[in-house]
Amino acid sequence: MAKVGVLFGGVSPEHDISILTGLQAVRALANTDHQVLAIYWSKNGEFFQTESSLEARDFSNGVPAGARRISLNLDSGFVASGGGRFSKPRELDIEVVLVCLHGGAGEDGSIQALFDLAGIAYTGPGSQSAAIGMDKLAFGGLLSSHHIPTLPRRLLSKVVGHPGFDGPYIVKPRYGGSSIGIDIVSDFDTALARLKANIHLRQGAVIEPYRPDLFDLQVALRSYPAIELSAIEKPVRSENGSEILSYVDKYVAGEGMVAAPRELPAQIPDALAESLMSYARVVGEVLPLRGLARIDFLSDGVEELYVNEVNTIPGSLSKYLFISPPVAFEKLLDDLIEEAFKVRTYMPTIVGADGSALSSAGTIAAKLA
Repeated sequence: MAKVGVLFGGVSPEHDISILTGLQAVRALANTDHQVLAIYWSKNGEFFQTESSLEARDFSNGVPAGARRISLNLDSGFVASGGGRFSKPRELDIEVVLVCLHGGAGEDGSIQALFDLAGIAYTGPGSQSAAIGMDKLAFGGLLSSHHIPTLPRRLLSKVVGHPGFDGPYIVKPRYGGSSIGIDIVSDFDTALARLKANIHLRQGAVIEPYRPDLFDLQVALRSYPAIELSAIEKPVRSENGSEILSYVDKYVAGEGMVAAPRELPAQIPDALAESLMSYARVVGEVLPLRGLARIDFLSDGVEELYVNEVNTIPGSLSKYLFISPPVAFEKLLDDLIEEAFKVRTYMPTIVGADGSALSSAGTIAAKLA
């Protein structure tokens, strides 16, 4: 068994939800033979080791009492500072990081790239897949290039101009991992105005046609030990007339996606379910997906079906979707950890760097003349 660091929190609008996911994983791993360390990534970018017994409310004001500051080094991984002024930092000897981060640098490939360079095994997507999955414009282009149905999606920009389809529109953060920051507007000028007014759009935004006749369908996919799809769920929107599946719909109950209202399994025609499963497998191949991801669709419940987005590290790790056949959360986590050891995310090569270009280059001074 392994020494596992469960990493949660992060510099992200989804910081709080990540804490919920991380604490769920810490509790579940406590029932296994793994040695578990809870690692909290604070809102200001610092890392702390916390007690595994803490509850969500202990993080409501930030870093919980009794947390010990640690650091992440490229040459030695996570280390704890020494107890005295002259004592040396102590390596925590974490063998694998279970990544429970949502949005921001935890799901956009940034932390994954750092782990790759440091040689740290971790769960979930590699840096490239995470980056594409987080970039709604790039992900939409990937879908279109493989003839996977998706609604038209364009960069929202005054320079690029009108998207070429009529409103009303839905405006989304280009690099957002949840429903935070989404606006529904009636016309293109209003959409452009949102770029300055909505803080979540400051890194860029995409614009799509708003289709109130479509509803959400979701399925989880895990990649190890073999590709496996979960049951299909139909999330239930709030009764207050919400135009989209909102952040409140997903997380207001305080337990992450576990407690969100849903129809599971979704009551949809068999042909529609088969198409959804087929497209989900293609998305998992072309991204590619690693670990445990959730693929979100929009549908009219009859024929129309569109891939909307992918969550490469979904809330609660989508543990509630694996009901047919049922898979225990401990089993899902154990497979993620085993995959982290066996399926590499970063395979650098120096083939071609044989020095021949250097030996025949002549002098640098001559090249500057």
